[in-house]
Amino acid sequence: MVGFLEGNDVEKLPRRESTMNRSRNMTAMGFTKETFPAGTHMCLIYSNENERRKIIGKFLESGIIDKEKVAYFVDMMKPEEVREWLLQMDIELPDDARFSVQVAENTYCPDGVFVPDKMLNTLRHFYDQAKEDGFTNARVSGEMSWALRGIPGSGRLMEYEALVNDVLVTHPVTAMCQYDANKFNGATILDVLKVHPMMVVHGQIVHNPYYMKPQDFLKDYKAHL
Repeated sequence: MVGFLEGNDVEKLPRRESTMNRSRNMTAMGFTKETFPAGTHMCLIYSNENERRKIIGKFLESGIIDKEKVAYFVDMMKPEEVREWLLQMDIELPDDARFSVQVAENTYCPDGVFVPDKMLNTLRHFYDQAKEDGFTNARVSGEMSWALRGIPGSGRLMEYEALVNDVLVTHPVTAMCQYDANKFNGATILDVLKVHPMMVVHGQIVHNPYYMKPQDFLKDYKAHL
C-alpha cells in the first residue's frame, strides 16, 4: 500500500458493519471469502500487475456468477485484450448484456471532457437498467489511469469519487476503482484513500481508516485548490 499500510497493519483495521450496510443484500467479491453489502465502494491501489489481474478477474467473475450486471472500464489495453486475459483465467464470459468491457475514457469523458455529474448519472442509469432487466445487482470496475492524460475536467476526479458515495446509497452499484501506485503521485493516492470507505489490501477488503465523509472531504479539498 505504497507506504500507508504494511504487513500486520491490515489485521488491526476495523471490520465493523454499519446499520445501513446490514439493511442491504450481501454480495460475494470473489477474491475473498467474506461477503459485503451491495454498493460497496472500494479502491485497489496496486503496484503488482499480476496481483491486480487476479483480484479483478475474481471480482468480475463473482458478479457474473451471481447474475449481476457487470461492466469493466479499461484504459491500459484494448477491450478484446481484457476478454483474452479473463478467458486465460478460465472465466466464462457471457456474450450478452450481463458483461461489457468499455473504453474508460469514452465512459468517463464521452464528450472529451470529464464532468462529474454526467458520470454520476451514468452510474445511476447503469443501476436502474440492471434492476429493470432483472439482474440481482450491479457492479463495475474502472482503470483510473485515463485521468493522467490531461483531459479537461480530469482534475475533478476526486470530487467525483467523493460524490460517488452519496449516489451508492440510493443506487448501490458495487464499485472497485483501480489506481496504479507507480503512476499516481503520493498526494493523489492519499486523496484516493480519503474518498473510498473500503480498500483492498493484500487480497482483503478492509474498512479504510483514512476515509472522510463526502461533505467533509470536499470542504477540505476545495479549500486547498
